[in-house]
Amino acid sequence: MEYVLPYLPPGATELKKVLQKYALFGIIVATIIFFALIGVYWGADYLSAHQVGPPPAHVIKIVKYSELGPPPSITPQEVAPSVSVSGPVAKPSIGLPVPVPDAAVNPEQSFASQTELSSTGPVTDGAAIGTGATIDVDVEVEEPPPAFVPFEKEPVCVKKVEPLYPEIAQKAGLTGKVIAYLWVDKQGKVREVKIMKSDSEIFNQAVIDAAKQYVFTPAMMKNGPVSVWISVPFSFELK
Repeated sequence: MEYVLPYLPPGATELKKVLQKYALFGIIVATIIFFALIGVYWGADYLSAHQVGPPPAHVIKIVKYSELGPPPSITPQEVAPSVSVSGPVAKPSIGLPVPVPDAAVNPEQSFASQTELSSTGPVTDGAAIGTGATIDVDVEVEEPPPAFVPFEKEPVCVKKVEPLYPEIAQKAGLTGKVIAYLWVDKQGKVREVKIMKSDSEIFNQAVIDAAKQYVFTPAMMKNGPVSVWISVPFSFELK
């Protein structure tokens, strides 16, 4: 029996050996280059985080105390309002004795005694009480309260007036609901009415007219009655 060797081109064995040699060499070189690049990257990052070299020089400037000026104020200072000063006023002449010549004095002139002076009534400006004269009296005007006023006891309605159903709405078969905002003063009276929400404007005036006739007990706080705003709903339904 004859054994036949496979055909190999000239130099094939040598080429395989050379190929394996250089392939291994190339892998080693690539690995070295890869780790070198990683080392350079991490080294640069470390050097940037930890500055290497002498610290920067600090420049110190010497300033004289006279150049600093006055220190700023801690608390804000308000400028006092300017007050206009009037010119010199002439001295009053009331009550100052004036010399009178003896020839001008009437010897028969009499003066009222202390008893007669005490019996006379107070001097008025010519308008006596009871003769139709008017006296101006300052009346405190109550301002509307803010939207929210704290209170311990809320107002309680003691007089309720149902709004009149508008005739046009009855004929048209309209129904709806209106929420009114009432200003109840310190006496429990309704001073002002605002419409917060309304299903139809045809009901608004009827609600305002009825709400103004409401009477409440005033809202109470520990210091006394307070003026508040409250919301009251009104319903319009056909029977």
